[in-house]
Amino acid sequence: MVEALHRGYCLCRAVTFAIDGPMAAAVACHCTMCRRQSGHFWVSTNVAEADLAIEGADSLVWHRSSEVAERGFCGKCGSFLFWRRPGSGRIAVSMGSLDLPTGVVLDRHIFVAEKSDYYEIEDEVKQFEGDD
Repeated sequence: MVEALHRGYCLCRAVTFAIDGPMAAAVACHCTMCRRQSGHFWVSTNVAEADLAIEGADSLVWHRSSEVAERGFCGKCGSFLFWRRPGSGRIAVSMGSLDLPTGVVLDRHIFVAEKSDYYEIEDEVKQFEGDD
């Protein structure tokens, strides 16, 4: 794999990736689909697809979760790694899959109207009822 600014991988390392470009501030999504797939809420950064190099793409499975989005996960261990709107040129990358340090800070919570009832959002980060 080429030298990169950031690296990440799934739990079993069947899918590894490198990001050779800037990462946007992190977003915490509390929507029902992210909660069901991740087991809690999902936090991601956004990068240009052209800056993302994936090794083990044959283990990567894409699931069309809605009319506008696909979710990428490892077909071997199930790690939820990516979210994208096909054709956008951008891809959301799971913050939990990245090696440290990331240099990224949490910028906002989205779809807070759909968050579960077992936790409260108690930080000072901006909150949006739906997609910002």
